[in-house]
Amino acid sequence: MTGPGRPTPGTPGDPLDVGLGNGPTGPADGEPAAPPPAPPQQAPQAPQKERHAGRTIGRTLALALLIFVTVLLVLFVVFNGQTVQISLVFTDVQGPLVLALLIAAALGGLLVWLAGLVRRARRRKR
Repeated sequence: MTGPGRPTPGTPGDPLDVGLGNGPTGPADGEPAAPPPAPPQQAPQAPQKERHAGRTIGRTLALALLIFVTVLLVLFVVFNGQTVQISLVFTDVQGPLVLALLIAAALGGLLVWLAGLVRRARRRKR
């Protein structure tokens, strides 16, 4: 089945010649058969960081919550700008309402943090 443009079996351009050296498609003129090519070696690759959908969603929700709280805080400051009298233990002072509320919130957060420290210390002793 040779025709124009088709090489005869055993010739170097034969697509059926796989270079095994046996049969009519082997190397011409008694040349030794070439060893089969080695499979390509893949270079070791650094492990790729896998993106976990849960982690991405969690970070997105945390960012959205941070933006929401920031907007609420800005609105809180804008609407509570009036000056009020703040009664301390030994004196009275005049100051913006928002400052008094933020100081109270910070002191409350400090108390919660300290309570958490005490709780963790008690757990370690057990």
